[in-house]
Amino acid sequence: MLEAFDFEVLAAVETGPELTRAFAELQPDVAVVDVRLPPSHTDEGLQCALAARRARPGLPVLVLSQHVEQLYARELLADGDGGIGYLLKDRVFDAEQFVDAVRRVADGGTAMDPQVIQQLLSRRAQDRPMAQLTPREKEVMELMAQGRSNAAIAAQLFVTERAVAKHTSNIFGKLDLTVSDDDNRRVLAVLAYLDR
Repeated sequence: MLEAFDFEVLAAVETGPELTRAFAELQPDVAVVDVRLPPSHTDEGLQCALAARRARPGLPVLVLSQHVEQLYARELLADGDGGIGYLLKDRVFDAEQFVDAVRRVADGGTAMDPQVIQQLLSRRAQDRPMAQLTPREKEVMELMAQGRSNAAIAAQLFVTERAVAKHTSNIFGKLDLTVSDDDNRRVLAVLAYLDR
């Protein structure tokens, strides 16, 4: 497809080690990289691309992924240089959109899949309730994250268990964690706290 739009393809590789060699030997103007490559099938493609950008700052890289992986998108955007893109693989089927993204990244711009942007923004919105916690609620959250019971939290903060229960109730409300038979709100609150 790229050749049909007048791109010269220097290499097509299948594994992380091959990608690393291609970056070093061929010095491409732009790279289109799958997040998951053999042999690990985890984030090897992304890690190779990030290493190549560290070795050659500003190297234009367009990363393709099957699903939105917020961590990968944040890691890719972290260095602040342009010449980066993150698209879901189904965008490749729209040839014009895909080629436009490759060209934009090659020119030093950014090409982000709308779904990636939406999830990153929704993540930011989810982070806001954590900022609404009072200093005491944050102390309670920290102790909850350490695995402490309400009684242990009360003893450490020199308050009653009833006060701790009130704080945890406020925390659940601010984090929009409603009562559910399927979910443990305390665990979900701790996960939100640890993932902030």
